[in-house]
Amino acid sequence: MMSMTLQTQLRDALTEALKSGDTQRKTTLRMALAAIKNAEVEARGELEEAKVLSLLQKEVKSRQETIEGAQQAKRPDLIAKAETEIGILNEFLPEPLTEEELKALVKEVIQEAGAESMAEVGRVMGLLMPRISGKADGKEANQIVRELLQNE
Repeated sequence: MMSMTLQTQLRDALTEALKSGDTQRKTTLRMALAAIKNAEVEARGELEEAKVLSLLQKEVKSRQETIEGAQQAKRPDLIAKAETEIGILNEFLPEPLTEEELKALVKEVIQEAGAESMAEVGRVMGLLMPRISGKADGKEANQIVRELLQNE
């Protein structure tokens, strides 16, 4: 099952949504596939899985920003729509790491890198990012790296 690419999974889900008449799902999947297609046109070729993953995360992030704006505008309809879209997109993203899992991974990478000071945050992040791609927020990871290195 894992050999199926993210794009294939999205396309299959779109086909299912078309058959079942699930408009919200259809629209969301079409937007995600369009974003991938645009990126492929820009890159002049197929995207690797990690890039597709990061595009999906961007789509989720933009929905989260929509929710924030809709909350200020007091638009529950827009909030509900964006939450549904996030739910749909999250089906295709890997399970996010818990804060504990992320901390454990950061500790592991700090040890591997032999990092002992704040000056080495960049090196630690360089080793960490490929491992958390799609599973954790880079900003959150950076914060944890800094906290742990500060206490060294």
